[in-house]
Amino acid sequence: MRFFVGVTDIDWFNFLAKEQPDEVNFWRPNGKQSFRALEPSGLFLFKLHSPLNFIAGGGFFVRHSFLPLSLAWEAFGTKNGTPNYHSFRNAIYKYRKVDYRTEPDPEIGCIILSSPFFFDREHWIPVPENWHANIVRGKIYDTNEPLDGRLFDQVMRCFERAQSLSEMVAESPGDRYGSGYLVYPRIGQGAFKVMVTEAYHRRCAITGEKTLPVLEASHIQPYSQNGPHLTSNGLLLRRDIHALFDRGYITVNEDYQIEVSKRIKEDYGNGREYYALHGKKLVEIPERPEERPSKQFLLWHNENVYLM
Repeated sequence: MRFFVGVTDIDWFNFLAKEQPDEVNFWRPNGKQSFRALEPSGLFLFKLHSPLNFIAGGGFFVRHSFLPLSLAWEAFGTKNGTPNYHSFRNAIYKYRKVDYRTEPDPEIGCIILSSPFFFDREHWIPVPENWHANIVRGKIYDTNEPLDGRLFDQVMRCFERAQSLSEMVAESPGDRYGSGYLVYPRIGQGAFKVMVTEAYHRRCAITGEKTLPVLEASHIQPYSQNGPHLTSNGLLLRRDIHALFDRGYITVNEDYQIEVSKRIKEDYGNGREYYALHGKKLVEIPERPEERPSKQFLLWHNENVYLM
């Protein structure tokens, strides 16, 4: 089984260790190099910058995406590892060696990790012998290699000490470490926003709008009503359409047709622009069938939210 050890700084680690978030954005300031080292749910470990040559925690890979700095903050907020947008922006510009006037909203690499864990100082793991000082970004490891397998075993033992293992990992009988572990990372709100945004190619599903700052990931069945953070429970919508969808003035039926409630005119005496959408099909639907709007969630919205 492959896993990855990525290099990060102590300030990022300490801030998030204190916050204990459900997900993190392991960002890279340069938005040019893709991350292909792991499959979804793969183990991603945090190695601190030298001279702190220790592995101090990790998380489970959800996806990699290139996002404008502003969207990365909107999606993850303090889960980017800084207390506010200003400090996040400054950290990006420090590494890019440019200022705000040159690149007002630069694109950065975002490695999204779910269920992060942070070891106490006494449980930090020294880097293995095959870690080299000239590694800048990180290194792929494989449990089939003896040194790599021992490192993986150490991480598993630290899980047990932290009593985190039972929440994130299921063990198969007769195989204590390695491939016997199945990981089920919980998808958070930030990852949901990114997954929906990318699945809809950054276009409003209903209007086709492409202006990213006005697009929002909407739950079809709200999270507060037991709707999961799944792409199939999401629609990327222009902000005004999102507001109407959440309030029941617009819905999408099981055939992906848009329905607009007569209540818009009754309640607000207007709505011509929105009535023009009635009966039309979604203009953007995810390519992958498993990411398309679930008929189960659409039916729930039709029956529980939509105003007839």
